[in-house]
Amino acid sequence: MSDNRQNRRYPQNLQGVLQLAVDAGSAAEGPSPPEPMSEERKTWLREALSDICKGQMDEVEQMKQSLAVLRKDEPNEKEPDAEEDREEDEEDERESAFELLSELCENLDNARDLMILGGLELCVSRYLCHIQGGLRWRAAQLLASCAQNMPQVQEHLLKLDVLPKLLQLTDSDPNPTVRVKALYAVSCLVREQEGGLQAFVAHDGFSVLMRGMQSENEKVRTKSAFLLFSLLTSNPEHKETVVSMGMVQQLVSVLRAPHSPFHEHVLGALCCLVEDFPQGLEDCRNPALGLEELLKQRTKELQGQEESQEELDFCERLRLLCFNRQQTDDVGMDR
Repeated sequence: MSDNRQNRRYPQNLQGVLQLAVDAGSAAEGPSPPEPMSEERKTWLREALSDICKGQMDEVEQMKQSLAVLRKDEPNEKEPDAEEDREEDEEDERESAFELLSELCENLDNARDLMILGGLELCVSRYLCHIQGGLRWRAAQLLASCAQNMPQVQEHLLKLDVLPKLLQLTDSDPNPTVRVKALYAVSCLVREQEGGLQAFVAHDGFSVLMRGMQSENEKVRTKSAFLLFSLLTSNPEHKETVVSMGMVQQLVSVLRAPHSPFHEHVLGALCCLVEDFPQGLEDCRNPALGLEELLKQRTKELQGQEESQEELDFCERLRLLCFNRQQTDDVGMDR
């Protein structure tokens, strides 16, 4: 028995602990009674659980230290020459603090702890509007990391009225990375989040997406089109709002620009706007748009390109929804 204990290898991490518990449970269900836990095993298990708790506490301490860096006073602007080197060092230190926090907050418990520590308020009040673009986009990225799949954090951020600030950054920040990260944070606050979507609509978020699809930045165009498609798919009750602002005409205009992979999402959004919605269908059928000819041309261009199959499917689906039935109706009227 002692040889078995010496040769037994115990797991070294949390996953191993969980597997040990599963194995013990499975053994308990077998025909023979489980072996009593040895003192050696009890001691190891207590130490393993203690290390896990200590590791979690260490991460909280790291977050506190990072927040202390971010809460430091800004450098004195009255002596620009003397302070230049220190400003650069402090900016690097703040950026490193943000990067560590973003990494730690991929863990949902840490995201919740950061909220309790006041880190989200600090991001919103001080860093989304910071003069340094590198700090603005890192703040937006941290908010997105914390909000993703975390209703409690989403609701907290919405109470801080962060959405209008993020939409403004998405719409007009001179730094393209800030626009991309801000849009990412918007997405994390409005998808599958009713309160966030209501605030998004109230602050004219669909117009921000429309302008985003016309941006010179491809990432902004792609993320704007994808978010529009996603929101219309999950929330068809907003079709009327979107169509009434001339979205069909704008989307067709986007499709007339040189071809880009994000056009797949644009076509998907158009399909959403015509399905079970007569006004969207009527807008697409307007001869002045020339949509039918555009779809035929795009289909011809994409034929045989495996990587464009989904876009090709959307082209065919939109053509059938808009024009196949119309042709049938026209034939019936001629008869």
